[in-house]
Order: sequence, then C-alpha cells, then structure tokens
Amino acid sequence: MRVIDLRSDTVTRPTPAMRRAMAEAEVGDDVWGDDPTVIELEAEVARMLGKEAAVYVPSGAMGNLVSVRSHTRPGDELFIHELAHIVVHEQAGAAVLAGVQTRMLQGAGGVLEVGEIASRLRDPSDVHHARQSLLCLENTIGELGGRVLPQERLAELAGFAHENGLRVHMDGARVWNAAVASGRTPAEIAAPVDSASVCFSKGLGAPVGSAVVGSADFIAVARRNRKLFGGGMRQAGIIAAGALHALRHHVERLADDHRNARRLADGLRAARLLRFDPEAVETNIVIAKTTGSPAAPEIVEKLAEAGVLCASLDDRTVRFVTHLDVDSEAVDAAISAAEPVLS
Repeated sequence: MRVIDLRSDTVTRPTPAMRRAMAEAEVGDDVWGDDPTVIELEAEVARMLGKEAAVYVPSGAMGNLVSVRSHTRPGDELFIHELAHIVVHEQAGAAVLAGVQTRMLQGAGGVLEVGEIASRLRDPSDVHHARQSLLCLENTIGELGGRVLPQERLAELAGFAHENGLRVHMDGARVWNAAVASGRTPAEIAAPVDSASVCFSKGLGAPVGSAVVGSADFIAVARRNRKLFGGGMRQAGIIAAGALHALRHHVERLADDHRNARRLADGLRAARLLRFDPEAVETNIVIAKTTGSPAAPEIVEKLAEAGVLCASLDDRTVRFVTHLDVDSEAVDAAISAAEPVLS
C-alpha cells in the first residue's frame, strides 16, 4: 500500500541535488564565525528579507524565542494572537526562558485588531504594570490553515505598535508561502517589522534550520541569545548548504503545493465525515472540520489505515499539508484512498 504523508511540510526528504550540495559544502566553525556556507546563507536570507543581517538557528521555535528574548527583558509583556505558534506549539518558552508575560488576544481569522491592542495598552509610568515592549505576528497563520496575513493589516499593526513604543517580530516560518501566494517579495512583506524568523525545513524542504533577520545591532544580540539557548553550532555549513539550496531552487515551486492543496480540498469536498472548503485554501494547508461523529483523532486513524497520513488539531479539526514530496499524482491517490473512508 502506498502511503501519502500529509501530516506536515516538515516530513520532506532532501532532494538528490540538495544532498550533493550538503556533501560538498565548505565548512568552518560557526560559533567562531568562520563557516563560509553559514555566512553565505545568512547574507542571502537577510538580502531576501530586506534586512541588514541574519543568524542561522536550529529551529523555528528557537528563532522565535531568540527574537523574543532579544527584544525584551524579563518581566516585560508581549501582545500576540491566542492561536499563534508561539502560544500553541512552543511550550511557553517565552515565559520559561525569556521571562516574558504573553497578553493573548483574539482576532477573526487569526488576525489581530489595532483596537484590541489599543484597549490593552497601559500607562508605562504605573509601577504596577508589566512593561509592554513587543508585538508578535505570524505569516502565514498556520493554525488557521496557512492564511496569508493581509499586508495592509500587517503594516497597520506594525505602524500602531511603533507609534506606541512596541517593537514588532514576525513569525514568518512560512513567509515564503505568503510571498508566492500574494505575489509580493519576502522583503516587501517583512518591511514593516523589526525582526522575522523564517524556516527552511517546512515548505522549502531543507532538513534542518531557520534564521532570524533584523538590524545588525539586533542580530548581534540575537547571536548571543542563540548561544545562551544552546543553539551555537560548529560545522553547520553541512546543513546550511541544504537551506541555501532550498532558497535558490524551492521557493517558486511552492505554487505547486498551493495548487495541490486546493486540488485535495476540491477532490474531497463531497466527503460525509469531514467538511472541506476549497475556497478557504490560500497556501499549502487544508483544514477540514468534522460533521459529527466520529471525532477527528478517530478519522485520522482510519485514514492512516488507508494510507493517507494527516493530523488532528483537536476533536473537530483535521489538517492536511502538501509539500515537496507530494505531487499532483500523489494528491489524486490520496483522494482515491480517502474517499471511501470519509464517505
């Protein structure tokens, strides 16, 4: 039985060309700052995001944590949507390791409202209150199906934050998907924010790593915090070469993943156990809601038995993610295997 893995875009394997690039990578000691491949990767990702500098980190979670730590001091408060990756999937690292309090806000479709933030601003001279120093945004919004954060709203939120003394960090793990879907460059998307974390091991298909971008001064602080959190790597050029190859060869092809995600949602729209909405698919993530019984985990288990791997986000929500290792033929096979289970 053929197994089609749609659990996440983190499950990809390096392509043969990527493996060659990694095998042939020139390396040094990155903690000493002399790994040429890491240096090249950092320079390229900073240029692509329109920022002065970048630092390579082992994971997206570390990228976000390093950024939060570098923008704040213990006892500060940050504003963030309640469904953001930093809140839902990073074990409260901002609180545990950066000592920061999260002010979680609601917002339709995962998008914060300026008015909601404004109503939570406090008098900074009042000694009873935490110092409010940071706004965190996410693009694309993973928990809501890979939704692209509208650029106008991003600019509005960042502008309001800066006017009120807040810095702005963007969790851009899938900013490459946002760029391809919106027709904007990553630099245009990141222009309003002070820092961004970007991932190479999701849609781009590299085996390891993320990066944080920002001003040269900010990245100098971030590099120290990377070391503090155990993220200093030695001959990291071997894995950085995979990320560099992905940046140069795998960005534009993300459009294929977006088409395949819509193809999947459209092919299963008549399913009885799950409700699919092809029109809601903006990038490479398909969110389906249960229509009753059984619950999502049981549906996921039954689909796995049929050779289609996916994930349950809660009792009512199933997620499918298209990626580099799943072409249109595989999507059609997934539809054929899933239809009997879901009908």
